[in-house]
Amino acid sequence: MVVFAGQGDVRRSMALLWRAEAADGVRTGPGPKPGLSVDMILDAAIAVADEVDMAGLSMRAVGERLGRTAMALYTYVPNKGELVDLMYDRTLGELPTEYDLAVGWRAALTTWAENVWSLYLRHPWVLQVSQVRPVLGPNEYVVLEALLRILRETGLKGPVLRHVVGALFHFVRGAAQTVAESRQAPTATGVSDEEWWFARSALLREVAPDFAERFPMVTSLEADGAPRPEDDTKPYLEQEAEQLFDIGLDIILDGIAAAMARA
Repeated sequence: MVVFAGQGDVRRSMALLWRAEAADGVRTGPGPKPGLSVDMILDAAIAVADEVDMAGLSMRAVGERLGRTAMALYTYVPNKGELVDLMYDRTLGELPTEYDLAVGWRAALTTWAENVWSLYLRHPWVLQVSQVRPVLGPNEYVVLEALLRILRETGLKGPVLRHVVGALFHFVRGAAQTVAESRQAPTATGVSDEEWWFARSALLREVAPDFAERFPMVTSLEADGAPRPEDDTKPYLEQEAEQLFDIGLDIILDGIAAAMARA
């Protein structure tokens, strides 16, 4: 499921995101019923999305969590479109705003990537909010600003710097997506990863007995041996994704170092 940001009224969304003066009669402060606020609504909405994913998110579900009707929320947040924008940006506010540059850009950048990775896995629904159209909220810019402060230490500028930023976000997001989906798959399909792979790998040998001749490079890779799971409490695919994250991040960091040397 992909959700596109910016589906609500643009003026109302931006006013709420930046906590500006209310626009078009939409108030960001307390409403007529005491004890309710935009922040309370967002906390409840995030908790709902954490539990039931974006597919189960609705104004009604958020209202029920707060002990209110959906109509009671509209005084604060006009619709679900604006709610998604606000939830996304508020969640990004969990990330640190500063990183220790005394340890060097590589160590700081590793910590940044690990923090973003952990955020995605705490709130996997965030991965369903498309990056094609950014929210343009304050916390979104805070995250970018923190990353750019780290990358400033590399001396990279212009298009190269922009592409490095894009590569980092895409890599961390994609790696986290693999883990999130591996966690969701058994519940969504009713079949464990082990059962799924065992059934299909056995049939693959049956339906393609010449597999090794047709795909020698793939066979060679498999012959080198897959990494053994180290933690019995985690699914194998999740552990493999974590290893790929570590290795892939090192490769990207090596690439940044190479770009620095060329510059």
